[in-house]
Amino acid sequence: MADRYLLAIDQGTTGSTALILSSDARVLGRSNSEYPQHYPKPGWVEHEPDQLWASVQGAVRDALTRAGVSPRDCAGIGITNQRETTLLWERSDKAEPLHRAIVWQDRRTSERCAELKRAGLEPLFRERTGLVLDPYFSGTKLEWLLKNVKGAQQRAERGELAFGTVDSYLLYRLTGGRVHATDVTNASRTLLFDIHKLAWDDELLGHLNVPRAVLPEVRSCSEVYGTTLGFGPLPDGIPIAGIAGDQHAALFGQTCFDVGDGKCTYGTGAFLLVNTGTEPVVSRHGLLTTPAWSIGGVTEYALEGSAFIAGAAVQWLRDGLGIITSADEIEGLAAQVDSAGDVVFVPALSGLGAPYWDPNARGLVCGISRDTTRAHLARATLEGIAFQVADLAEAMAADMGRPMTRLRVDGGASKNELLMRFQGDILNAQVERPASVETTALGAAYLAGLAVGVFENRAAIAAAHHIDWSYKPTMRLDERSAHRVRWGRAVARARTELCP
Repeated sequence: MADRYLLAIDQGTTGSTALILSSDARVLGRSNSEYPQHYPKPGWVEHEPDQLWASVQGAVRDALTRAGVSPRDCAGIGITNQRETTLLWERSDKAEPLHRAIVWQDRRTSERCAELKRAGLEPLFRERTGLVLDPYFSGTKLEWLLKNVKGAQQRAERGELAFGTVDSYLLYRLTGGRVHATDVTNASRTLLFDIHKLAWDDELLGHLNVPRAVLPEVRSCSEVYGTTLGFGPLPDGIPIAGIAGDQHAALFGQTCFDVGDGKCTYGTGAFLLVNTGTEPVVSRHGLLTTPAWSIGGVTEYALEGSAFIAGAAVQWLRDGLGIITSADEIEGLAAQVDSAGDVVFVPALSGLGAPYWDPNARGLVCGISRDTTRAHLARATLEGIAFQVADLAEAMAADMGRPMTRLRVDGGASKNELLMRFQGDILNAQVERPASVETTALGAAYLAGLAVGVFENRAAIAAAHHIDWSYKPTMRLDERSAHRVRWGRAVARARTELCP
């Protein structure tokens, strides 16, 4: 009998990745298919749903070819996704979208969030959802679509439309329109979901004018949601059996199964999560309280901090300034100098996320002199990414009552050893990178594998997890302190010194 494998679909901000995983957790094949972002107005970021869907189909088809496996031997599919990106479509097998998807980076609802804050509603949203009122999350994006797309509000109330984050949209398309569902982790990113009762909240729905009829069913992270129907790269009847938002999937893929285990994923943004167990921890330092995953009737929670711009800062050096021609060049360029000197780059290109939550902050480069070179700016960019993560870790340590002494890392930028060494030094923590940095996709595959019996339990998953590279900090305390002081001053200026 042929070996059974798992398919992970990792639908991200700039592309879709498909990973083929064997029953002993070996990666058999991988493919990535990029697609464009659209910027119709300053601060607006959108995806064309059909382009997103085509990228998923292309990635899956190519990954199967690279793995050299038969589509019929797929035991299950796991989905992980960019979380807050918001879609609205017609309830039909074609899932016709009413508008482009509004991406998590989009800031068009900043004023609406400010209005809700002025109305005194932030404590309510914070207590029920674990989130802050920020345009990052899906709720105000959905409200905008219902209000601004002609007839959408009325059609949603009649049950003709479906809302979903990307996971829900993919599940709907994969099952030929038969299943409209999401999981606990993605539901928790909408500003509409009570993370304590694990249910949509009618009072929050009322404040954002969202009818219940438009919402997906909320289910666990590891179960069979439905089976494929009319999905070209695979035969009908393959179970879709795991769903989790990208950062939750990465936490699971890094086997952060114990309280206090933490990881940071370096992608378009940087996302730090730490497992807090079965009881949610309310942050007092600007972090989010979020379900980590829900499996077998048990929900575990995490604290999360998000830096909106990480790898996107490197893309800006490449595409916006032309300082590099490919993202891979930045490490070599940055290594041409021993330090960034006095140059500090605050990559607030889409405002600042946790722990500041300042949508009005703007990117800032300071400390430039006549001696500043491309290499200094490249190094300052990498350091700016690490400084943001250090801010998150500092807030997390304050909430948890203990410092973070070990950080598991993944995502594309975790391969940049100059960045990872500086990250360990500025955190004063050991940094560990696994053999495969595709832990977001691995987490989705593990969740699906648990549901269909490919993996017996979490112990079997943990046994397959191997650390490939680690670094112990060497920076002196006085040097670390000086770095943090310069960074703090630069952040303060990024938040106040707006150009006219």
